[in-house]
Amino acid sequence: MACQSVAAIMDEQALLGLNPNADARYRQRAMAYFEQLKESQDAWEVCAEALAKGIYNDDHVKFFCFQVLEHQIKFRHAALSAAQQQLIRETLMKWLQCQLMNTQPEKPFIRNKAAQVLALTFIMEYLTMWPKFFFDILTLVGLNPHGVDIYLRTLMAIDAEVVDRDILHTPEETRRNTLIKDTMREQCIPSLVESWFQILQTYQLSHPELTCQCLEVVGAYVSWIDLNLIANDRFVNLLLSQMSVEELREEACDCLFEIVNKGMDPVDKTKLVESLCQVLQSAGFFNVEQEEDVDFLAKFSRLVNGMGQSLVLSWTKLAKAGNVKDAAETLQAVEAKVPLLLQLLVHEDDDISANIVGFCYEYLHVLKQLPQLTDQQKTNIEAVMLAVMKKLTYDDEYNFENEGEDEAMFVEYRKQLKMLLDRLAQVSPELLLEAVRRVFTNTMQSWQTAPFMEVEVAIRLLYMLGEALPASHGAHFSGDTAKTSALQDMMRTLVSCGVSSYQHSSVSLEFFETVVRYDKFFIVEPQHIPNVLMTFLDQRGLRHNSPKVRSRVAYLFSRFIKTLHKHMNAFIEEILTRIQDLLELAPPENGFPALLTSDDQLFMFETAGVLIVNSECPVERKQALMRSLLTPLMDAFRLLLAKLPQETETERQAALADCLSHAVGFASRTSKTFLPALSCPVQRAVLRSSVRSFLHRMIICMEEEVLPFVPAASEHMLKDCEAKDLQEFIPLISQITAKFKRQVSPFLQQVFMPLVLAIFEVLARPAEDNDQAAALEKQMLRRSYFSFIQTVTGSGMNEVMANQGAENIERVLFTIIQGAVDFPDPIAQKTCFIILSKLVELWGGKDGMVGFPDFIYKHIVPACFLAPLKPTFDLSDAQTVLTLSECAVTLKMIHLKRGPECIQFLQQDYLPSLQVSPEISQELCQVLQQPDVKVLKNYIKAFFQQAKL
Repeated sequence: MACQSVAAIMDEQALLGLNPNADARYRQRAMAYFEQLKESQDAWEVCAEALAKGIYNDDHVKFFCFQVLEHQIKFRHAALSAAQQQLIRETLMKWLQCQLMNTQPEKPFIRNKAAQVLALTFIMEYLTMWPKFFFDILTLVGLNPHGVDIYLRTLMAIDAEVVDRDILHTPEETRRNTLIKDTMREQCIPSLVESWFQILQTYQLSHPELTCQCLEVVGAYVSWIDLNLIANDRFVNLLLSQMSVEELREEACDCLFEIVNKGMDPVDKTKLVESLCQVLQSAGFFNVEQEEDVDFLAKFSRLVNGMGQSLVLSWTKLAKAGNVKDAAETLQAVEAKVPLLLQLLVHEDDDISANIVGFCYEYLHVLKQLPQLTDQQKTNIEAVMLAVMKKLTYDDEYNFENEGEDEAMFVEYRKQLKMLLDRLAQVSPELLLEAVRRVFTNTMQSWQTAPFMEVEVAIRLLYMLGEALPASHGAHFSGDTAKTSALQDMMRTLVSCGVSSYQHSSVSLEFFETVVRYDKFFIVEPQHIPNVLMTFLDQRGLRHNSPKVRSRVAYLFSRFIKTLHKHMNAFIEEILTRIQDLLELAPPENGFPALLTSDDQLFMFETAGVLIVNSECPVERKQALMRSLLTPLMDAFRLLLAKLPQETETERQAALADCLSHAVGFASRTSKTFLPALSCPVQRAVLRSSVRSFLHRMIICMEEEVLPFVPAASEHMLKDCEAKDLQEFIPLISQITAKFKRQVSPFLQQVFMPLVLAIFEVLARPAEDNDQAAALEKQMLRRSYFSFIQTVTGSGMNEVMANQGAENIERVLFTIIQGAVDFPDPIAQKTCFIILSKLVELWGGKDGMVGFPDFIYKHIVPACFLAPLKPTFDLSDAQTVLTLSECAVTLKMIHLKRGPECIQFLQQDYLPSLQVSPEISQELCQVLQQPDVKVLKNYIKAFFQQAKL
């Protein structure tokens, strides 16, 4: 029963809202009451009284009171008076005393919250006001089970706040935590360790849950306390005895793991691990096959892994130090654990096996460093190989059609095994190659009667050799004769034994993955190409009954053709005929499920294009093949495009637009057919985006052949456009400008102002002040606009801007000045200064544009000073410093082009207007005249840092 006392005055109506089932009005009132108590200087004291005197039985009210206290300690502790701080300490100790007298413990969530509050109080007061924190608690709780429970929970909460490396701390918190740990080591850790021993000894039979909690505490603290306090006969023997108690042994395993993981002298570590192993072995723990509890074995495997890795680390340190005798003894200790390692690695439970992979990997790394392997070590390598091969195998329960969490975990486990296989290849490539060859050959001889998992893993092992035995650019079939001969034999068997007909999707996928991994095999033995092509094209590949297989094969087929296109001339027309129905545009209303998705069809069109373009046919035949490939697509496109404006349902419109978008993506050799889609009044965004992507690709693969269609596309793109349209269109124009330069100068002169005016119009549209999405869109459009101007000015086409007329040029120039100075966007500002520097280079000399020198002095020079002086120009930001560098380059360019006139203007007119002293003005001008621009960049940065103080 709870301690009784007089009632504290709390808002009972608000407390009703703490119940999760309370209605919204009460819950709101409870929240308001919480805020009131948190912020008040002393109203929270009522919560302290309620806890100290055990007034409330409602768990939600108790939790609420602890939350209020937690807030005071965490955020207002320094502002509390000494009496209030004393009140918190007394409250916690009185509450703890009540727990000793209660017949039933509090609910776990209240005990955890109490432990958090105790831990926070400890952190705030241990170093100053409450150095006897642990003494007081231990004196109060003694060996009372309810008290011990709170004590252990508090220790774990302290560990979470002070030690846990996964929690990020400020430098000040890190310093404080270090000081707490140092003080604890000096003052109380021996007492804490003694209390743990007493708890473990007292409660191991009567209260196993408390014993497990205590073991968890020991495991957490052992990483930073003196190991000798724990790693001694008395303590270790107690832990080892608990390894035999069913309820305790998993936690005991974890605790021993933490002890083994503790950093220490390599010789001492070897002795510690060996003494643990002797006891564990004599107690029968190494007889893994007799243990049925897989949860315990998973923990035990982790412990063995920790011991093995610790021994390997000790051997590495001793070998490096030249300590031959101790290194040899440690290596012997490592070798002695290999039989146990193999038992755990090959265990049917994957968690048990996965937990030992680290030790196995490190052991193989040790063998790799030895000058010569003994017969026993070679035997160990072969045993690891067999274990890995066995464990790579799928089990019967793997769900290939609906892969869930278990399947994902097995895929991750397979990745770990692959690491072992790669390491085996480094230690002994000959042994691995021979082992794989033996397994592969035996399985392929009887694949018709073998279970799917054995067939799959045999092919998988062949696939894995491709990475395990590296070859430059996939050249596995040249160089080392033994290797190439073995791989060639296996590939020949794979493609000729008929295993491609095996009726399981995992085998089908592995077959095609391996064929494409070793596609260069078919350059060496091209006689196998016809059979493999048929495998890709029939019900074993692209027409397989599994959508997953069809989809993957579509991609793999495109890779296969790209590598071997020179060997495909004899088969092109047959391939195109066989895949013709797979290239059909599936309109949304036909209702039939397509064999391939639209993404898969992209690969098929790419494959068809590669075949036609790279064939040795006459040009006329290529054109005819391309026409027969694309005419059905273009006809379907026109038909659907005509339907789209007439469709009234939004969902149907979206489906048609998607279909049209896919058609544009499929095309690799057409152009004009798709341009009318840009003017379609509905679903414009989807269509414009796909045509833009299409033109981007065409520019790459068709070169100047695509240029006649760009003006028409641009005209459509600039009609009724949004910020996003322009933002995506500008890179297309920039790509054309950068790639073709003078070839597109007439077009650029024609499109320049319509594009610029379209940008100005969109930027001028009003938007809500708090519409962040619209503001970001405009910022990105501004950046795109300045990037476009930079591309034009940087491509050597002076005439594009020069021929726009004085009024338009001036308008554009002012936007660049505005971008450099007024918008706090360092990326755009940097681009603007790059443009200004380039324009000064082009037009700032004696034979430059009329009136431009005047613009330099009136606008460009002031921009170089006004931009860095803005409060938003943050000189501690890396991007802003890059902008300042470009600002310095612009000033340097002005001086290069205008000479002494520039220095005179700065010294006599402009710098005095900024109240810069004559001495500083002269200093800046001297630096400006130095040849090295780096000196100017450094000076300018210091100049503005000083100016902004």
